[in-house]
Amino acid sequence: MSKKQNQNKSFYITTAISYVNGSPHLGHAYEAIASDVLARFKRLDGFDVYFLTGTDEHGQKVEKSARDAGMDPQEFCDKIAAEFEAMSKILDLSNDDFIRTTQERHKEASRAIWKKMLDKGDIYVDKYAGWYSVRDEAFFAEDELSKDDQGNRFAPSGAEVIWVEEPSYFFKLSAYEDRLLALYEQNQDFIQPASRRNEIISFVKQGLHDLSVSRTSFDWGVKVPDAEGHIMYVWVDALTNYITALGYPDTDAPLFKKFWPADVHMIGKDIIRFHAVYWPAFLMSAGLDLPKQVFGHGFLNIEGQKMSKSIGNVLSPIDLVSVFGLDQLRYFLLREVPFGNDGNFTRKLAFERINADLANGLGNLCQRSLSMIAKNCDGKLPQPAAFTPEDLGLLTEARTIMLESMREHFNVLQFSKGLEAVWRVVVAANGYIDVQAPWKLKKEDPARMQTVLYVLAEVIRCLGIIIQPVMPASSTQILDQLCIPADQRGFAHLSEAYALKAGIALPQPQGVFPRLVDDAEAAA
Repeated sequence: MSKKQNQNKSFYITTAISYVNGSPHLGHAYEAIASDVLARFKRLDGFDVYFLTGTDEHGQKVEKSARDAGMDPQEFCDKIAAEFEAMSKILDLSNDDFIRTTQERHKEASRAIWKKMLDKGDIYVDKYAGWYSVRDEAFFAEDELSKDDQGNRFAPSGAEVIWVEEPSYFFKLSAYEDRLLALYEQNQDFIQPASRRNEIISFVKQGLHDLSVSRTSFDWGVKVPDAEGHIMYVWVDALTNYITALGYPDTDAPLFKKFWPADVHMIGKDIIRFHAVYWPAFLMSAGLDLPKQVFGHGFLNIEGQKMSKSIGNVLSPIDLVSVFGLDQLRYFLLREVPFGNDGNFTRKLAFERINADLANGLGNLCQRSLSMIAKNCDGKLPQPAAFTPEDLGLLTEARTIMLESMREHFNVLQFSKGLEAVWRVVVAANGYIDVQAPWKLKKEDPARMQTVLYVLAEVIRCLGIIIQPVMPASSTQILDQLCIPADQRGFAHLSEAYALKAGIALPQPQGVFPRLVDDAEAAA
């Protein structure tokens, strides 16, 4: 944990702003959910969190998409941005702000950072000639391109490039090569995971060229100050959103002073270069602190294939929520694939994981434990007698070890491993029921039965608290069934001091995770 966090426990997390040339898909949801889970985790762990998401609305690609749709660019952006805002609500994101780069506050911030870089002497005017990808909104050197049999050239992403010649302002990126390499060396965590870090170091060591940062061939963007006909190259505009939301250019704004620099920029691996090379160079030029970490996560393939409109396998997060349930989808996405790696989404895997871990695992644990309390203890939390070593071992795992493991892994964005630690407790608790057999103890040793059922209820309380970041609605159902006060659901309340009180009347148990049936497979 950084010195800043030790002082005021603030935490600032951002997603990449989503490009509005199309509707939201599973890839957008994946990044948004992961960011939301981390934001919720930090809040429950006592941090003052600021969580930002939003939309990137300028550039040639957006202008073209609007034209193809027969719409004015701003009208088109309003329509698509509304879809992303709706997705945020459907996914139950806890973001504090939703920024749009067409907002006036953002245009002001973009002009301000431009002037800072210009005053530093890092921006100059020249003529640009080179290969440009509209889809990537990026220029590429000849040696980065591939060719087909017809001589067409393509960027590393597979997007076709066109030759562009126009007047342009340039940023002196080449002047920051040594400073960037020193940054990567001194702060080993600045770029994560390690594979992305190695990729960026290799790129910078090959030598940096000055960066074209304005365009004149189209006009859908932030106007360059005092430069008629020039708009800002989309990445200067887009990257600035992270400080716009905190009140920049007012560096004395309360949010800016509290939350900048960002603790983590959560982005897709395809835009790591812009965030780990261009963005820190811009900030250095403008005299601003650098973010602490840029995390480039992997992509999700669909049934083994890259998600693509041409293939027709682009998945809507709204449709997936209707099939699996929101919390179930959130859990699957973070549990199935080690975050940072590429992964694969299939219906079969989703149904299997959700039914095994949630319906048969946690759901079954809650349902049978609380049902036994309702049936055998007059619906009240039982009074425990002395705890055995087995009882204490399970309670310690639930109250302390589980959180320690989750912190260790979530703090480095290893969500899957953190959830493994939680499910070890779920498995242990279900095994504890089978070994203790409270249904037998009812006749043989009623006092022991009450102790066993109390231990199970207390373990469920801890599980309900710990899963809140991932499954907020389901955890609320679990904690409500144990009558846990709303102000006793933070991670600080996992300790024995907040243990369940015997004698409290509980509501009738309700199932939390019903077993899912794949209707499509059943019909086949």
